[in-house]
Amino acid sequence: MKPTVVIVGRPNVGKSTLFNRLTRSRDAIVVNVPGITRDRHYGEGRIGDKPYLVVDTGGFEPVAKDGIYHQMARQTRQAVDEADAVLFIVDARIGLTGQDREISAELRRSGRKIWLIVNKSEGMNHAAATADFHALGLGDPLAISAEHGEHVSDLMDIVLEEFPQPERASESAEQQPKIAIVGRPNVGKSTLVNALLGEERVVVFDKPGTTMDSIYIDFERAGKRYTLIDTAGMRKRGQVDEAAEKFSVIKTLQSIADANIVILVLDASQEIAEQDAHIAGFILEAGRALVVAVNKWEGLDEGVREQVKRDGARKLNFLSFAKFHFISALQGQGVAAVLRSVDDAYAAAMAKLSTPRLTRILMLAVQQQQPPHHGLVRPKLRYAHQGGHNPPRIIIHGSALDRVPDTYRRYLERFFRDAFKLTGTPLKVEFKTGRNPFAKSDEKRR
Repeated sequence: MKPTVVIVGRPNVGKSTLFNRLTRSRDAIVVNVPGITRDRHYGEGRIGDKPYLVVDTGGFEPVAKDGIYHQMARQTRQAVDEADAVLFIVDARIGLTGQDREISAELRRSGRKIWLIVNKSEGMNHAAATADFHALGLGDPLAISAEHGEHVSDLMDIVLEEFPQPERASESAEQQPKIAIVGRPNVGKSTLVNALLGEERVVVFDKPGTTMDSIYIDFERAGKRYTLIDTAGMRKRGQVDEAAEKFSVIKTLQSIADANIVILVLDASQEIAEQDAHIAGFILEAGRALVVAVNKWEGLDEGVREQVKRDGARKLNFLSFAKFHFISALQGQGVAAVLRSVDDAYAAAMAKLSTPRLTRILMLAVQQQQPPHHGLVRPKLRYAHQGGHNPPRIIIHGSALDRVPDTYRRYLERFFRDAFKLTGTPLKVEFKTGRNPFAKSDEKRR
C-alpha cells in the first residue's frame, strides 16, 4: 500500500504550492475530492520507484470553536489520524508564530511521524531560515522552497526512506485479481459484492454511507480466485458532516490504486452526475482497468432505459474502452456477465505485447495515416516495445517525436487497442526521441 503523506499548517504557508510540486502539476492526478470543505485535494506522486498518496488540508486552526474553521480543523485532525507521515509547514519569511506553536502541540499528541518543513526559504541562509523553529521540539527543521522546487526532492527522499519499496507482484499474486467496487453512496456497491459472493458477507442497508472503510474479501468463482474490495461511497462536496466519513475517501483512493480492476457502479434510477464523472476520471488517471455496472435496472421502462444508455455514452464518452453492463445486483441479473468482463479487462491490462508485432502494427498505423508535419519536419516513428502493464504502456522510438500532436497519439492508442483487442483497460502510448549522433558535430561547426 502506498504511504499517505498529509500536508498540515496554518493558512498561507504554501501547503497547496507544495502539494502541486509533489504531484508535479495541478493536472497530475489531482482530484477535487467530494465531501471535503474548501481546498481539499488529493493526488499521487512518485520519487524514483517509490509512489505515495499526498493530501492537502485547509488552514489548520486548532482553537477554532465553531464555523468553517472549526470544521476544517476537525477534518485535518482526521487526516492526521489516517496519515503515515505528516509534513508540518511553517513560513520562513514570517517566522515562528503562536499558531505554529498550537499546531505543533496538537501534532505531538497525535503520535504520528512529523516532519517540520520551513517553506519560502529561497535566498536565505539555511541556519537563519530554520533557527526559530527548533523551539517547536519537532526535530531538525528542513528548509525548502515549494514555489521554486528547492530541496523538495531531498525532502521526499528523507520522508519515504522509512517506507519499504512496494514489492513487485509475484506470478501467484497476478493470478488473483483485486477488484475495487466504487461509486457514489447508495448505488448498490455492497449489494453487488454480496451478489458476486453469493452470500451476505457485507452489510447492506438502505442508507448512504453504510460502508465507512474499504473491506478486502477473498472469494472463488468458477475455479478462479479473486479479491473484492468494497469501498466507502464518494459523495459530492458539502454533503457529508462527519469528518471520519469525509476522510474515508482516502481509503477509497488507496483501494483504487491497490486494485487491478475497478467496477464503477452507477444508479440507473438517477441521472448520471458530475460526481460519477469525477470518480471515473480518477480511475482513468490511476490507469486501472475498468468495468461499468449500471445498477437498479429492474423496473425501468424501455424509454427510461434508452435515455440512461444515451446519457452514459454522452457524459462518460472518455470511458469508451470499458464495457458497460446494465444489471440488478439485488436480483442477481447480469452479475455473471460483469465478472466475465472483469476477466477480460484483467487479461488486457496484464497482456504481454511482443516487440516485433508492436512494430509491425506501428508501421501499419503510419502507413494508413502518417503523423502531421510540424513546420518543415515530419516526426519519424521507427519501432515500438512494451514498457509495462496494468495499464499496458507502449514506448515508441523515433525522431522529432516531441512534435507528435495529442490527436495522433490518441489515433495510435485506438489502433493498438483494436489490433490487440484490449478491452476494458486504458492504454498509454509514450514517445522517446533518439539522440542525434550528429548534434555535437553540428555545434562544433557553428
